[in-house]
Amino acid sequence: MDSNTLLTALALVLLIEGLLPFLSPGGWKRMFSQLLQLHDGQIRFFGLICMLLGLMILWLAT
Repeated sequence: MDSNTLLTALALVLLIEGLLPFLSPGGWKRMFSQLLQLHDGQIRFFGLICMLLGLMILWLAT
């Protein structure tokens, strides 16, 4: 993996992460207020699922 690929991946993450607050700031605020009410274990589980999905997509894409 070269630095250009890493920068492209980072740019795509930032682009995708910025879509929801740009398109629906009110929905983004509501989502975060609900997220604050979750227990740490629930947030960790969601993070684990996201990482596993990301790994699966990377594996399928290569």
